[in-house]
Amino acid sequence: MTRDDARPPTRRPPRYRGWAVTAVVATMAVLPATEPRAVLMKDDTFVDAQTNGILTIEGGECFTDPAYSTRLGDVVVLYASCEEGADNQSYAFLHAPDGPWDRPGLVEFARAGCGRDFAQRWTSREASGLDYYPVLPTEETWADGDRDVMCVVYRPGERITRSLVPLVR
Repeated sequence: MTRDDARPPTRRPPRYRGWAVTAVVATMAVLPATEPRAVLMKDDTFVDAQTNGILTIEGGECFTDPAYSTRLGDVVVLYASCEEGADNQSYAFLHAPDGPWDRPGLVEFARAGCGRDFAQRWTSREASGLDYYPVLPTEETWADGDRDVMCVVYRPGERITRSLVPLVR
C-alpha cells in the first residue's frame, strides 16, 4: 500500500454549493450594508447640561448622540468631526436672564431663541431637511449659575458629514 492509498477518498462538494454561494453573494449585494437609522425626534429633554461631555462642545462643533459608556459607567456625548460623521452640531448659544428656576419658562425662551436663529440660517425645517433642539441647564446647574442654552441642529434619520452651519444672513 502506498502513502496515497492510505488517505481517505476526498469527498466532492454537492453540486448545489456553488449556487448557494452565488445566491448569498447576490442577496448581500441587494441588501443595504447597514441598517437604516431610526429617526429620532429630539427635543429639550434629549440632552441637558448634566449629560457627560456636553459642556466640552463649543460653537460649531459636532458631537454624537448620547450613548452608554461602559468605561465611564454613564451616558455620554462625544466630540466628533463633522466630516468624519456626527449626529448633531451646535450652532448658537443663548444666555437666559437671571431669576428663579422655571423650566417651562426656560423651555419657552430656548425654543423661541433657537427657532429664531434656525430660521435666520436655514429658513425652515421643510426647506432645509434639518431640525433643531435646545440643550438646557438643569435645576442643579442653574443653582450653580449656569444660564446658557446650546442650540443644536441635526438631520433627522441621517448622520452629518460636513458642517451644516452657514453664515448668518
